[in-house]
Amino acid sequence: MGKRKRLSAEKRKEQRSTQNYAVLRNSPVSARKMRLVADLVRGKDVETALNMLTYTHKDAALRLKKLLLSAIANWEQKNENSELSVSNLYIKSVAVDGGRTLKRISPRAQGRAFRVRKRSNHVTINLDTKTEEQQN
Repeated sequence: MGKRKRLSAEKRKEQRSTQNYAVLRNSPVSARKMRLVADLVRGKDVETALNMLTYTHKDAALRLKKLLLSAIANWEQKNENSELSVSNLYIKSVAVDGGRTLKRISPRAQGRAFRVRKRSNHVTINLDTKTEEQQN
């Protein structure tokens, strides 16, 4: 590995150590369905988002809630001296990208076969704390 690549990799690693995030890969829900739920909680406080996800009747909400709890646990691990209730933690961004697609075949009439695409997605949640200026 060259010096330039090593330095850029170290810079990226340094930036990641200051961010509070969690990633869910290959969730077996289509990205379009997951984005509907992600749009509900984007920019909300963590406690409000957890309540919304608990009472949303979609399969994607359960997966997103579990991911949000993981992101909160990651935040607590990095900030051992802070308390969650005092910190004004909110969801900074939620990114939902398409994952791999499993291709299956469904039999149809007269010997034909139709393709069934089972889609998946990747979700990334970034958390941040609100400053005094952002709260107003």
